[in-house]
Amino acid sequence: MPYVNIKVTREGTAPGATATTAEQKKALIKGISDLLFNVMGKPHSSTFVVIDEVDLESWGVGGVTVSEYREQSILSRKDSPEKL
Repeated sequence: MPYVNIKVTREGTAPGATATTAEQKKALIKGISDLLFNVMGKPHSSTFVVIDEVDLESWGVGGVTVSEYREQSILSRKDSPEKL
């Protein structure tokens, strides 16, 4: 009985979106369930998929929040000379 937990940041992927849409969640659940069936023969009826959306302030990387990390990445790219 597979249990898959997907964690994504709560910010959406389309302009103006603040969360993952219901359609995106359905596609993730179906895609993961299909993958487990196709690769391992796991039946859809016993596959559990849970999607957790996490606020940006609750997700960190490199010792800072995701928002701060992204800001630092943008600033460091602006300060670095382009490589050929």
